[in-house]
Amino acid sequence: MKGLFQRKVMKTSFVDVEERHQLKRHLKAPHLVMIGIGAIIGAGIFVITGQAAALYAGPSIVISFVLAAIICTFAGLCYAELASLIPIAGGSYSYTYFALGEFPAWIIGWSVCAQYLISASTVAVGWSGYLVSLLKDLGIHIADVFAKAPFSYSSSEVGWEWTGAWFNIPAMILVLFLGFLISIGIRAAAHFNNVMVFVKLLTVLIFIILGAAFVNTANWTPFIPENTGTFGDFGWSGIFRATGVVFFAYIGFDTVSTLAQDSVRPQRDIPKGILGSLFLCSVAYIATALVLVGVVHYSMLNVPDPMAVALNAMGSKFFWFKFIIKIAILAGLATVVLVQMLGQSRMFLAISKDGLLPKTFSHVHHQTKTPLFSSFITTIVVATIAGLFSVEVLAQLVSLTTLFIFAIVCLGVWVLRHTHPEFQRTFKVPLVPLIPILGILSCIAEMCMLSLGAWAQLLGWMALGFVIYFSYSRRHSKIRNPS
Repeated sequence: MKGLFQRKVMKTSFVDVEERHQLKRHLKAPHLVMIGIGAIIGAGIFVITGQAAALYAGPSIVISFVLAAIICTFAGLCYAELASLIPIAGGSYSYTYFALGEFPAWIIGWSVCAQYLISASTVAVGWSGYLVSLLKDLGIHIADVFAKAPFSYSSSEVGWEWTGAWFNIPAMILVLFLGFLISIGIRAAAHFNNVMVFVKLLTVLIFIILGAAFVNTANWTPFIPENTGTFGDFGWSGIFRATGVVFFAYIGFDTVSTLAQDSVRPQRDIPKGILGSLFLCSVAYIATALVLVGVVHYSMLNVPDPMAVALNAMGSKFFWFKFIIKIAILAGLATVVLVQMLGQSRMFLAISKDGLLPKTFSHVHHQTKTPLFSSFITTIVVATIAGLFSVEVLAQLVSLTTLFIFAIVCLGVWVLRHTHPEFQRTFKVPLVPLIPILGILSCIAEMCMLSLGAWAQLLGWMALGFVIYFSYSRRHSKIRNPS
C-alpha cells in the first residue's frame, strides 16, 4: 500500500510545466460562464424535472431544486478556491492529487469519467426524445425500435428489462457529430456553444413568460403530496429523493474547472465561470419548475419530453411556439452533450499525463491542438451508452457520482488550508471549515436518498476502476517512476 497516498508537490506557478501540452488559451470569463450554462441547462430542466415531479415530489419539486442549489453552492465555492489555487487541467481529479494523494485522485478521476460519459449519454437520450416528438408534429414517425433504448428499469430496483428496441439511433448520430466538433478545435466548440446557449436561455425565458399565463394553481395542491407509505414516494422523503435526482440538473459548472489549460487567466476566470453559471442556472431552474407543474398536473410528466406536454396543454394556438421551442430545446441539449464530452476528453488528457492511463490519451494533435484519441474514445463510449440505455437507468448514477465528487472537493479545500496555508488564493471560501463540512454532510445525505440500483451501478464502475488502477496505473504512475 506504500505510495497510494503520495501527493503532488504544490508550486507557486503551474504555467511553465503545463504549457508544454500546447492547448491553445482562448477562453475568458464570459466564455467560461457561457460554457457553464451550456453544460448545466439541459436534460435536467427539459427532461429530469418532469420525471422527478411525477415519481417522487409532485409540485414540491421546486423545494428539491432549492435544496440542490444550496448543496451546489457549497461545492461551487470550494471548486472556485481550488481552481484559483491549482489552475491546471483535470479539475477535481487534479485537486485531489495535490490534497489527498494518487489513489484518492484516481478514484475521483474515474468517478468524473462516469459523470461526464453517462451525463452526456443521458442528455443525448433526452435530445432524441424531443427530436422524435418534433418529427411527429411534422407527420414524420420514427419507429420505436430505432428511437428507444433496448434496456430500461424493470420493476426491481436493481434489475433491467429488454424493451424490444434495437438502438437509439438519433442519440448516437448526435454524439458522433459533436465528437467531430470537439476534435477540430476548442474555438469552434466555444463559438457553437455560445450561439446555442443564447437560444437556450431565450427559450427558457419565453416558456416561463408564456407558461405563467396558463398556470392552474389547483395543480399546485397539495404542494407536498402525501407519502404513499414507501420511502421516497412523495412527502418529505420524496422531496429529498427528488433532490438527489434533480441534482443531475446542476451538473456542469464543475466542467469549467477542467478547462484551465484552455483559459487565458485561469486563476481569475475559472472561479467567475463556476459561480456565475451556477447562479444564473439556479434562478432559471426554480422558475421553470414552478411553471411546469403549474401548467400540467405532475402525474402527466413522467415522459422524455415533459416541456412538450406542457406546451400541448396550452392549446393548439401555440403550435407555432411549440415547434420553435422544441427546436431550441434540441439546440440547448446538444450544447450539454458537447460540453460534457469536451470535459471528458480533457479529463482523459489530465489522467494520462500522470501516467495512470496510456500516453496516447494525452497526445495533442499538432494541427487541431486537441487530444484526438481522447476525443475519439469519448465519442465512441458516449454513443454506445446513449444507444443502449434509457434516461431513468442513467440519471441517478450520474447524480450519485457527482455528489461523491463534490464531497471530496469540499474535503480538499479543508485539507489544503491546513497543509498549504502559505499559497496565494485569488478566491477563498468563507467560513472554513464550516462551509466545506456542510458541503460534505449534505452530499452524503443526498447520496443516501438515491436508489439501490444506482448504488449497484456505482460499485460496478468502481470495481472496474480498481482493476485498471492496480493492473496498469500503479505501475506506470509518473509520480512513482519519475524517470
